[in-house]
Amino acid sequence: MLSFFSSKKLIGIDVGTSSVKLVELEDTKNGYRLKNFGVARLPRETIVNGVVINAEPLIQAVKGLLSSLKIGCRDVAFSVSCHPVIIKKISLPFMTEDSLEPVIVSEAEQYIPFDLDEVNIDFQILGVNEENPEMMDVMLVAAKKAMIDEYTDAFQHAGLRSRIVDIDVFALENMFNINYLHEENETFALIDIGASVTNINILKNGTSIFNRDVFLGGNQITEEIQKELSVSFEEAEMLKIGEEIEGIDSGILEQTISKTALTIAREIQRTLEFFTSSTYVEINHLFLSGGASKTPGLKQMIEEKMNMAIEYVDPFKVIKYDKRSFDSEYMRDMAAVAAVGVGLATRRLGE
Repeated sequence: MLSFFSSKKLIGIDVGTSSVKLVELEDTKNGYRLKNFGVARLPRETIVNGVVINAEPLIQAVKGLLSSLKIGCRDVAFSVSCHPVIIKKISLPFMTEDSLEPVIVSEAEQYIPFDLDEVNIDFQILGVNEENPEMMDVMLVAAKKAMIDEYTDAFQHAGLRSRIVDIDVFALENMFNINYLHEENETFALIDIGASVTNINILKNGTSIFNRDVFLGGNQITEEIQKELSVSFEEAEMLKIGEEIEGIDSGILEQTISKTALTIAREIQRTLEFFTSSTYVEINHLFLSGGASKTPGLKQMIEEKMNMAIEYVDPFKVIKYDKRSFDSEYMRDMAAVAAVGVGLATRRLGE
């Protein structure tokens, strides 16, 4: 949402709680083509609730990706989320974008619980308000400057130039809109379940009409396994994804995963039911992404709670790639964690 300087092509870097994902796309006459993709793990306590706590591991992870993938581009789009980010849809009388800029500042004071000097503010006009055709809907976004500076400083130390700062849910929206066709008035819920936060974005006619961060994710499951089975965090991570460790009671493991996954599923259900009950808009399709979305049983639990089928999103659905350079099975396995990065890599300045 927030732009700096100018650039033709950008690499997308999605920094999560547990890993960094880098995506580089090429524009061709037949659409996007994947040029580079890589994932690097981050130690615990590097990123906490979207905030950079320890920059050095992040810097080294990004440097490692740039080196191993032989990335030439140094201009980056990245995204932020969690507590230091405020997203609010507001309705205002029709006006031009230039006229709206000074109005937005005064409007922002009503919705942003921070000193306005502490935040970067941006907005986008969404179109006519459905309930009042004399008003227009505007998406207001604010992110704390200190948080953005921590990321841009880290990227600078890694040899990159920060050109665009986006928001996770809007990067998901970009990814989805280039990969999936939809009928008029169809409503989609995009649910990205990461290590510490679940981003929920509901789209109608390709535009976000509701979004919310739920502060639950895969780490809650890992921590419960760690506690119940007296193993290290690293061993709990292995058990969570189905790897075997000698001496582990499989019954207790399954019960622990199911109990915590059910908590996440219920919170997603509450959020989606709040949306439908307050807007009277029916959700037609649900899509899952994020590394923790592959937790055994979680998809089925959400399906049961919502009483509808769910698909895993495919961020490479229409993006072509050379199968000699990218193994198809690997790309299918990594699709869940690539969604935000793909959305970022589609960004171009001046949109």
